[in-house]
Amino acid sequence: MSSIIPVGIAGVGSYAPERVVPNAWFEEFLDTSNEWIVQRTGIEERRFVAEGENTSQMCLAAARRAMDAAGTTGEELDMIIVGTVSPDQQLPAVANLVQVGLGAKNAACFDLNAACTGFLTAMVTAEAYIAAGRARRILVLGAETLSRFIDFTDRGSCILFGDGAGAAVLMPHADCGQGEILRTTLGSDGEGYSVIEMPAGGSQRPATHETVEARDHFLKVRGRDVYRFAVAKIASLVREMLEGHTLDDLCAVVPHQVNRRIIDSAVEKLDIPPDKVVVNIDRYGNTSAASVPLALDEALTSGRVEKDKLVIMAAFGAGLSWGGALVRW
Repeated sequence: MSSIIPVGIAGVGSYAPERVVPNAWFEEFLDTSNEWIVQRTGIEERRFVAEGENTSQMCLAAARRAMDAAGTTGEELDMIIVGTVSPDQQLPAVANLVQVGLGAKNAACFDLNAACTGFLTAMVTAEAYIAAGRARRILVLGAETLSRFIDFTDRGSCILFGDGAGAAVLMPHADCGQGEILRTTLGSDGEGYSVIEMPAGGSQRPATHETVEARDHFLKVRGRDVYRFAVAKIASLVREMLEGHTLDDLCAVVPHQVNRRIIDSAVEKLDIPPDKVVVNIDRYGNTSAASVPLALDEALTSGRVEKDKLVIMAAFGAGLSWGGALVRW
């Protein structure tokens, strides 16, 4: 039996659209205010794609930055995996468009749907392929164009979401010497299937005049249920990933950016110093699968990730799904 190959994160990149949407924009058509949104979510602004801009284009921008950081080319990629719930179209996969844009002619390509856990699910999948010796260089992405799937008549949910993309290149740790993935976990609880959903548009309820008029092709979120689940899940994921280590070993926790109050409540349960928690929800909102890699890239470029220290990534989302990773940089 062949030995397991240690896997590293060779490069990270991200992209956010240029259009900044402040909370005041929602005041034009909703009974809300900047103060109300900030108090309940911690969000001050988010990014929306421009007309004609889409998920695959954001993926390409983030991918090129990650590949530059990793010092690799499209032809060297063995696989491209995209986590998204907002692809350009239902089929083919966004990953195939990324393949063409990068000239990655040797890469196998597919998308996966794990909602806000999409990037970590893609990363854990890629790690398994490389660890087993089945691939050497894999590009993983989390990207969303959620502004095209928001019900702007729903005051409680439309204020939450933004658009963006994040990417990472994985390869054997011996080849890159950084970002060694020490531990990962994935999980699901299908009993929570309806907590976050888009009820229509699939094979159960194909598009009809009735489903469109009922606005059932937009995201539906049961906020209170999400809050309870998310606080507990962030705390348990961080504890699981940190087992066997101390807070002194940890330089950064990169949680899914779902709601500032959720993040703060989880951090309080864990007794982690707030300066070790990466938070950018105030500027990007909830970007679903793009959330973790966007925050990770920001932490790396700002110098918050220290050499030989630990980084924990934690995400959760529709499904209900969750994932975590412990990385030594």
